[in-house]
Parts: sequence; structure tokens; C-alpha cells
Amino acid sequence: MEPIRSFIAIELPHEIRLALETLQARLKSPDQPWVKWVDPHGIHLTLKFLGNVATDRIDEIIAAMREAAGGMPTLHLELKGIGVFPNLKRVQVVWVGLDGEIEQLRQLQQRIEASLSRLGFARESRPFTPHLTLARVRDRASAEERQAFGQVVASASLEADYAFEVKAIILIKSQLTRTGAVYSQLGAVGLKKPLSTTQT
Repeated sequence: MEPIRSFIAIELPHEIRLALETLQARLKSPDQPWVKWVDPHGIHLTLKFLGNVATDRIDEIIAAMREAAGGMPTLHLELKGIGVFPNLKRVQVVWVGLDGEIEQLRQLQQRIEASLSRLGFARESRPFTPHLTLARVRDRASAEERQAFGQVVASASLEADYAFEVKAIILIKSQLTRTGAVYSQLGAVGLKKPLSTTQT
């Protein structure tokens, strides 16, 4: 059977996707044909990209996700600021940062890396930088265009405070088509609700 291109991620609530879509609309301009905007309905917080995997390995991957998530509580995350890779003068990627329980998020991502490495998946060499990608600048963009776009990004901000709860990690299938990637869920593993600390 044909291998499945897949990754492990956190799904975003509808209102967060709408906030990202609104932000994209404010950054967009007709004179930016060299900017490829990410469909806001396809934006995820990626924890681990797996690449092409055999269909008969899906169950063991979900089992590894379950092991990684075991005992981990739900997470509170917030959108925080707009940034770029590598810098504002040579923009290649535009993203929205995250705040909140980032240390717990990193711990969850590390546990996923450890569980998947035991299945033979290579560990990610780059440090985990939690972010939500809004746009990528195509290679044909000139240095002047990248710098001008960087100034547009630098002057933008989120209109309000946005927060959400992470209740599960999802194994997602990514099918590449001419019109972009089509995503579907292969499996989900829930996180535990933390015990209430409210005293009676």
C-alpha cells in the first residue's frame, strides 16, 4: 500500500484559526505575488513531522503517542506576537508565537520525540520552537521585497488576547494536491484534565 505522509500536531480551535485569518488579511497586499499564504484552516501546531510512513505502522505510532502523553495534563496556550525566520531583513517565514504553558508543551514534544525514536524515527536536530506559520516567501522574492515585507510584519500586531486549551495530540495525514495540502485525522490521544486545586 502507498505510504502515508503524516505528522503529529495540535489542532487549533475555530476561533484561533479565525484570528489567524484576520491577521493574514491585514498583512496581505496585491503586490506580494511572491508570498505563499498558509490556508488558516490548515494551520496546526506541529510537534513531530514523520514523513512517509507505511499504513501498517499507524497503530504503533498511535501507541507511542499514547505512551508519550501518559499522565500529561491539558495545556493552556496563548497567541503571542508576530515574528519571522530568519530576520526582518531577509524574511522567509512569517509566524505567530505562543505563550502560556510552554515548558509543559516542550516536555510533551520531547516525550513524543523519545517514544518515536524507539520506533526508528530520527530525532529532530533543531530545537523545538513552538509557532504557527502564516506565510512563506518564495525564492523569487528580491532582497528589497523581503525587507519591505519585514517592515509590514514588524508594524502588525494581534488585535486581542487569544488563548486555548490543548486537550489532545493528533496524528494527521497530509495529502499533497495541486491546490495545497489536504489534512485528515488518523488518530487522537487525549491529555488528562489536571485535578482541581480549588479547596472547599
